[in-house]
Amino acid sequence: MKHATYDKYPEIRIKGFENQAWLGWKAIAQAIQARLKSGEKVVLTIDCYPGVRADELREQLIAHLKPALAINADVARLSEQHLHDLLAQNLTDDRVFGVLSCHQLHEFFCPDKLAQAQREVNEASGIIVIYGPGASLIHQGDILVYADLARWEIQQRFRSGEMGNWGANNENEDILRRYKRAFFIEWRVFDRHKTPLLKRADFLLDTNTANAPAMVSGEALRHALQQATRQPFRVVPFFDPGVWGGQWMKDKFDLDPSKPNYAWCFDCVPEENSLLLRFGDVRIEIPSQDLVLLYPRPLLGEKVHARFGAEFPIRFDFLDTIGGQNLSFQVHPLTEYIQQHFGMHYTQDESYYLLETEPGAEVYLGTKTGIDPQEMLDDLASARRGEKAFDDEKFVNRFPARKHDHFLIPAGTVHCSGAGAMVLEISATPYIFTFKLWDWGRLGLDGLPRPVHLEHGAKVIDWQRDTRWVTEHLVNHFEPIAEGDGWREERTGLHEREFIETRRHWFSKPVVHHTHGGVNVLNLVEGSEALVDSPANAFEPFVVHYAETFIIPAAVGEYRISPYGSGSGQTLATMKAWVRG
Repeated sequence: MKHATYDKYPEIRIKGFENQAWLGWKAIAQAIQARLKSGEKVVLTIDCYPGVRADELREQLIAHLKPALAINADVARLSEQHLHDLLAQNLTDDRVFGVLSCHQLHEFFCPDKLAQAQREVNEASGIIVIYGPGASLIHQGDILVYADLARWEIQQRFRSGEMGNWGANNENEDILRRYKRAFFIEWRVFDRHKTPLLKRADFLLDTNTANAPAMVSGEALRHALQQATRQPFRVVPFFDPGVWGGQWMKDKFDLDPSKPNYAWCFDCVPEENSLLLRFGDVRIEIPSQDLVLLYPRPLLGEKVHARFGAEFPIRFDFLDTIGGQNLSFQVHPLTEYIQQHFGMHYTQDESYYLLETEPGAEVYLGTKTGIDPQEMLDDLASARRGEKAFDDEKFVNRFPARKHDHFLIPAGTVHCSGAGAMVLEISATPYIFTFKLWDWGRLGLDGLPRPVHLEHGAKVIDWQRDTRWVTEHLVNHFEPIAEGDGWREERTGLHEREFIETRRHWFSKPVVHHTHGGVNVLNLVEGSEALVDSPANAFEPFVVHYAETFIIPAAVGEYRISPYGSGSGQTLATMKAWVRG
């Protein structure tokens, strides 16, 4: 089946604020200068997410404003060693896992140096510019600009060696350790810091592309995010190669053919993805996490927000092993383990939904009935030492995997996808918490052995997840729910230990859905195109293509999905997930 084009750059078009967005440093400087009153003392505060290029900001914007005084907030930051000592317990010695930080940003600054900077501001006259991460700790700003960028772009700057972590000269440190410090500390601290700033900022500065900035007024930004909570939308997917990656996405999604493979696609992970907002001729890219932070209640719904706070708890992503290799053999921590060791309040339960498979594809799931747990752990330990290959045939179940199969993977269940599978992974969001048990003797793309966490894994494996139990509870556990003219609905999971509910809808005619007060996440798993619209015309019709994941905010309420365009005349299917009440 030939499918319609997968949209790699989905946008939300915003109406009514076309004159409140600017492209390029010249237009941005003019917009800010229009707010500066000649001859009066004005403090312009440009607070920044870590990773914003300070040199570009200073040379391309601040210099053109000709301030009487310019202060980089870094002058008040604690020394690198002081920061390291403060964060040692959160950083840990592990390459991958740290402990989630509860720090506040002011703890990373010297009180005396902050006070000195504040005195300089108080004593100065004319235009004063304070910039950099934490700038608003020096002065809240008569005019406040927040300079933001996406986490995926931060990771690209890590990988290129352009930058290290905030407050650390570690550009050449192991990439896993830099990512760990960002994930467990920096992004937590700066998300807490920027949330109240975004609620009152005069401008949002998009710094994702070097020397091609864009800016939008705070009023327009907040209107745009509120609009997003009242309509279907997609976040911007990103794709990444891996040692086990395959070829399916490269072909189906029109990706760079020169790349050796693509392993992952984060198709709907708002904590990591971007959101594109279109204001006339100007496109603004922001972290989609900004929407979660500012408007969690209409987005998530009251019950989900009450349970998870300003976190988007459902993740949809792709794992491509068609023409590739097995994933690492792994297990996810139990809830109490992730709480006690890493400070996370819920764990990574997940499932594999098969979009496509090659002949002979398999999913590894659960241990074989009657094995000796210690013998398996000893075998894994021998494999980690390089003495032998892990005897997976002796210890682990392998199930044939076919298109539209669904395998449920509650935490504590050993698992991995084998080669020859295109997996839509539906899971809870804490995706970093994977304990690799065996990686088939491979090196990572960085040439280093991929981390194996057998000590953690051994403490969370549920040995009761044996052949019989897994077969009865986790493999294609489909249950008919309802049907009507041109449609039928099936419950496909997840397991009772998992908080996500999933339903598959087959349809050849329009079907009405309802959010029932909670966020819905869907993917078009069969068919070319579908139209999502409002029976009450509450939002603009929205077209989705094969394999695209889309979000229906809780506030939307009733919505309808219909075959559309090249999907007309077909039987289509969506997978829908939401948080159980």
